[in-house]
Amino acid sequence: MNIWVFSVACITLAAFLAHLIIGTRETASIAPAASDDKLTTHWVQAMCAFQMLSVDLFIVAVALFGIAFTDLGPLERPAILVLSALFFLWGLVWIIQMTWLNRSAVTLWRLPHWLVWFVCAGLLYLGR
Repeated sequence: MNIWVFSVACITLAAFLAHLIIGTRETASIAPAASDDKLTTHWVQAMCAFQMLSVDLFIVAVALFGIAFTDLGPLERPAILVLSALFFLWGLVWIIQMTWLNRSAVTLWRLPHWLVWFVCAGLLYLGR
């Protein structure tokens, strides 16, 4: 068993569950009035996009558990490196978006998702 990959699989599964349960509840709590067609359309779009990430997190977690508990032979190292790059890009895009949005009430430390993704990228790189 690759303990580095297993660790990231567990973190990703936890992120999936938090995203699915807590994130959905929080996003649903900001639903606009049904009479506001424009805001409702944007909110529904945001909810759907939000749930697409839940699917991604689930698939990545399953793939990581598969890699952690099986021997992929010569494909294992490239698969781990691709997933490490994916986590790194998730972190990078998170920081870029937050910087671009530039909302004073929300800092990188208030929404530290980027840090989790960079830690996961590093753990996977160690487990290559």
